[in-house]
Amino acid sequence: MISAATPDVATATARLRALLGDRLHEPGDPAYATTTTLWNGAVKRTPVLVAHCQDADEVADAARVAAQCHLPLSVRSGGHDWAGRALRDGGLVLDLTGLRAVRVDPDEETVTVGGGVTAHELLAATRPYDLVVPTGTVGDVGMAGLSLAGGYGPLCGRFGLTLDNLLGAEVVLADGRRVTADPRHDAELYWALRGGGGNVGVVTELRFRAHRLPGVLAGMIMFALAEAPAVLRGYGALVAEAPDELTVMTGFLPGPAGEPVIFVCPFYSGPDLDAGLPWMDRLRALGTPLVDQIAPMPYADALRMFDGGMVDGNHYLLRTRWLPALTDSAVDVLADAARQVSSPFSALAVHHFHGAATRVRLADTAFGLRTDHLLTEIIAVWAPGEEARPHREWAERTSAALAPHALPGGYPNLLAPEETDRVRLAYGANWPRLRRAKHRYDPRELLTAVPTLPRSQR
Repeated sequence: MISAATPDVATATARLRALLGDRLHEPGDPAYATTTTLWNGAVKRTPVLVAHCQDADEVADAARVAAQCHLPLSVRSGGHDWAGRALRDGGLVLDLTGLRAVRVDPDEETVTVGGGVTAHELLAATRPYDLVVPTGTVGDVGMAGLSLAGGYGPLCGRFGLTLDNLLGAEVVLADGRRVTADPRHDAELYWALRGGGGNVGVVTELRFRAHRLPGVLAGMIMFALAEAPAVLRGYGALVAEAPDELTVMTGFLPGPAGEPVIFVCPFYSGPDLDAGLPWMDRLRALGTPLVDQIAPMPYADALRMFDGGMVDGNHYLLRTRWLPALTDSAVDVLADAARQVSSPFSALAVHHFHGAATRVRLADTAFGLRTDHLLTEIIAVWAPGEEARPHREWAERTSAALAPHALPGGYPNLLAPEETDRVRLAYGANWPRLRRAKHRYDPRELLTAVPTLPRSQR
């Protein structure tokens, strides 16, 4: 359970100042505002200290000070969690953005990255070797946060989730101990890291399996909002028979005139890209395209389609549902939500989970759902200064309308901190084992991360 001792901020500050010098930031310091500003402008939290660490030794020393001085911890890697769990009121933030090293072994087809490396940075390093690691859809997301809770992305069907490609990690435990987690060293910690989020330790280095992939056939096709029901129904039928090499997103984005447009975004990753052309034709035939931009390109370039889609400083609130399929009723909910959207900035995204990701045994990682499904993101966005209520209500109403058609739980990386009941359901049969791992590696529960594991009797 969480220690009831009073945090000793003064002692922690003195010890960390001696360790880090001007890389320790306190409220009022010029750098404090920068280090505690996240892309989601709705997040307003006040940590007591931010430790900008440059290597794993400094992370371990800072964690040790926090444990001895009874300070709760949070970790900033990419800082892209919408709920802002990188920052913790009254806590010490371990800022890993200085851990940016990337090492590529083209012969072994592995990539080792520091705890602060983003997807874009990893792919830039692997590109000269025609290697990729499965990522999410946003290149600015940190690989650590993405990997530890899941990693849905455009290569899911062929290569699995990002976490399925994690070969091992260097970890600092909450008490400051440094350990290695892989199949031969602390296999239980390795199991918990792959899906359990950053709740069992601070990951300072990750080693991934890489894959030869010179290019993908990818792009964006957009249709008018009026065609949404037909496009979504056709999409649902198509992805149900898609091969591993084809993973397709869909959803609604803001259009040039302010009205949402429906999009399909295919990634075909087979060795012969021409084999993906008939699938592209089928997607085009779902309606009358307003935009049709499909071409062969490097994976890293394809991922940049979503750069700039979410503007830093706007306010964001996300809700999520796992759908077993796009039934007619679910299609109606999504189309109605797009028609009733409360802001021209808001969006809906549907991610395709299939293929290789479904062939990992449920018990092999902490991730709790290994059957074909669609991950729905409900993304409410509004400008600073606007009243939040109508946007929150739109997201909540859409989530509630999808609930009768959804699977239990939801993607832990997107669940809200208060949705602890759904976090438990998200892990299903893996939940008891994950709770035991949490108690083993962080018995004082100093770490709360993505997802936030609800406390329980042990």
